[in-house]
Amino acid sequence: MALNPQLFLNGMPVPFVNEMFVLARDGVEFEIDKIPGADGGKFKAKGTIYLSNIRMVFVANKPGGSFTAFDMPMLYVHAEKFNQPIFFCNNISGHVEPVVPDDQNRALYSTHSFKILFKEGGCGTFVPLFFNLIRSVRRYNEQTVSGAEARVDPLQAAQTPVDEMMRHAYVDPNDPTRIFLQQPTPESQLRRRTYQSRPVEHAT
Repeated sequence: MALNPQLFLNGMPVPFVNEMFVLARDGVEFEIDKIPGADGGKFKAKGTIYLSNIRMVFVANKPGGSFTAFDMPMLYVHAEKFNQPIFFCNNISGHVEPVVPDDQNRALYSTHSFKILFKEGGCGTFVPLFFNLIRSVRRYNEQTVSGAEARVDPLQAAQTPVDEMMRHAYVDPNDPTRIFLQQPTPESQLRRRTYQSRPVEHAT
């Protein structure tokens, strides 16, 4: 994960080189733990989830404290699960490993637990696309990265072929997810080349 990735003024994440945004889903509630400065380390907010061939990015509608957005590399997500509780809304829960800067000790960073709650409308488009994408990213990574590598580069996921998956995506009319048939930020010549946690900044 990376707290407060770079965003454009419209709230869209600034893309990486070769990053392709797949969808955006408004009206979700996001829960995450181990956030510095948050009450008990836990943070909860409503906002938008963006999904790309590299990562998920949650962008809060109203920033709280030092929290504006949260970035989760697909290759660092694990133990993901779709939950359908009887008395509460459907949600996806899981864990995500931190993106550790090269000059810092991995032992100083711990795994985060997250939850994405679908409180407005269905999730029949988002959920299958999310699980299909994360499976594709892992499958491609297993084929291209040797087991000897201690830490996977999260940007490796950019090479995952997702075009075919998007062409056959099921669209649930009860799910307000927006699928990007073309990339949503044509004005963005700016492309990130490294994956580093940094203070929130707005790019133009």
